[in-house]
Amino acid sequence: MIKNILAILTILIFATNAQAASKLDAIKKNGELRVGTTGDWDPMSMKDPATNKYKGFDIDVMKELAKDLGVKVKFVPAEWKTIVAGITADRYDISTSVTKTPKRAEVAGFTATYYKYGTVPLVLKKNLNKFPTWDSLNNKDVKIATTLGTSQEEKAKEFFPKSKLQSVEAPARDFQEVLSGRADGNITSSTEANKLVVKYPQLAIVPDGEKNPAFLAMMVPKGDKVWNDYVSNWIKKKQSSGFFKRLLAKYNLKSL
Repeated sequence: MIKNILAILTILIFATNAQAASKLDAIKKNGELRVGTTGDWDPMSMKDPATNKYKGFDIDVMKELAKDLGVKVKFVPAEWKTIVAGITADRYDISTSVTKTPKRAEVAGFTATYYKYGTVPLVLKKNLNKFPTWDSLNNKDVKIATTLGTSQEEKAKEFFPKSKLQSVEAPARDFQEVLSGRADGNITSSTEANKLVVKYPQLAIVPDGEKNPAFLAMMVPKGDKVWNDYVSNWIKKKQSSGFFKRLLAKYNLKSL
């Protein structure tokens, strides 16, 4: 009986220690929030090569989170192919928004979502007559570019099983392959696509409608319920206060 009680107490002590070892405590103790971000996703996170400073929707979100935590924010450079590994390897405490996928959720935790988007294909404007629909891109003679490690890389296999898929590695991007003529098309978030066609007028969105409604959330260490709950509750409070609505207006964005 006594052994059983001791065993239960030991389990409770370990559970308490695990709870105490939350990222939230470490962040407050160190006075710093480490944020992993790729800096190549307009308008969510963009790195200015001239200043090495970050700007964008997610950057503003993280600065606000750090301010409310009463700590400084440190942006840690990440790549799409390793952004999940950065969480598991403790290179940062949280990531800027990524698409929530089952594969990523196997090893990383996800906060409450705060943005929903659709997926669209991009092609050269001069090729719109040739590629007017999603189906027209699903052809053995068509090359579809993807960026290694992105959710679009996974989805391209599903949407274009007949096409030739070619992945590029950051800092290169899939849409650059389309611009250069090395690929016929790529898929990206409607959020980024709307920015890219303004920046690069030679690109066009295939006018066949959006697919794959997806949710953006921040990644945190899997199993750290204290930290996840804190950030998720913070997101909900900021939604209620109008913070996210104001940010959407600032960046001319519209969540689905």
